[in-house]
Amino acid sequence: MVEEFVNHGDEVTVLAPGNEKSGVFMENCIPVLRVQTLPIKNVPNYLKGISNVLLPYQFERALNKFYKGKSFDLIISPTPPITLVDLAAKLKRKFGAKFYLILRDIFPQNAVDLGFMKKEGLIHRYFSRKERKLYKEADYIGCMSQGNIDYVMKHNPEVSTKKLHELKNYQKPYKGFGSDPDLIKKKYGITDKFVVVFGGNMGKPQQLENVLTLAESVLHFPDIVFLLLGEGVQMNKIEAEARAKELTNINIQRTIPKQEYQDLLSVCDVGLISLHKDFTIPNIPSKALDYFNVGIPVLASLDRATDFGKILDEEQCGLWSYAGDHQLFHENLLKLYQSPDLTSTMGQNGNTYFKRCLTPEIAYNTILKYLN
Repeated sequence: MVEEFVNHGDEVTVLAPGNEKSGVFMENCIPVLRVQTLPIKNVPNYLKGISNVLLPYQFERALNKFYKGKSFDLIISPTPPITLVDLAAKLKRKFGAKFYLILRDIFPQNAVDLGFMKKEGLIHRYFSRKERKLYKEADYIGCMSQGNIDYVMKHNPEVSTKKLHELKNYQKPYKGFGSDPDLIKKKYGITDKFVVVFGGNMGKPQQLENVLTLAESVLHFPDIVFLLLGEGVQMNKIEAEARAKELTNINIQRTIPKQEYQDLLSVCDVGLISLHKDFTIPNIPSKALDYFNVGIPVLASLDRATDFGKILDEEQCGLWSYAGDHQLFHENLLKLYQSPDLTSTMGQNGNTYFKRCLTPEIAYNTILKYLN
């Protein structure tokens, strides 16, 4: 999205967390103010909470140090984290700017759903105030799907419906692959295999125990393998459970370089989505973008709140079941495994959907339409 704004001639200032001393760094020919913060990813939830609470103060201090005297017309902030609303509101008033919110995670309800936070407890009340302020301060709110719009309207009736509109997830189209398909298959031991891939965070929201159950159910198919790529607080736990169950059809790899990840996805057969059954908010998993981008179908295990399954049905780009319905999850996998034509067609449909709806250019034009 940043690159899209720059390509259209806009002057963009980027603030983002960093691990080293704060400073301005050139990334893809774009200046990025990296702000030294506490660890945010792959850390215990209490530390992540503290980090997010401190974030707006750290960002403001760095902004005043490196961009003192600079003014802004537009502030764009995604969720998470919602705590950046304090900085956004301050800048909005200081410069008379517009504030555009890209609503991804609906927090703190997602934390309540997963048992990370007690509803109506002290911490929940604190973050709920931040959430209400976020919706109030935002001039425009881009939601991932109609289900997200409906959820915000139902639980926050004070929010003007004029602010809310659909802004689908987006990703740059892949411009070709850098590795020979046969070589990358050989490297990961998936030559002549039907590869079911999961890429991304491995945490409680993904409830990967459902994937282990699925893998166990097809152990007697020697050519079906599961490739799990990424990081996360539950990665070691999932690895240990796979070993305990003697799931020889599961291969877990840590994060690999982006280009290699794209190349690897392109030689897989099916992309996995797994969402926790207890979610009451309509998640639209961003990892599906990778699968659509390379043209492989989605096999999904979903909670009952999301409308992602409806999207898969309408675009005919994947099969889904509710989390916990192990039988249908199993049947959907075998349907794709035993029907190469169906797998290919759904993969092509996903790629068509991606090009039609899910690129940064489309998202940029959506934002500009509302700003204008």
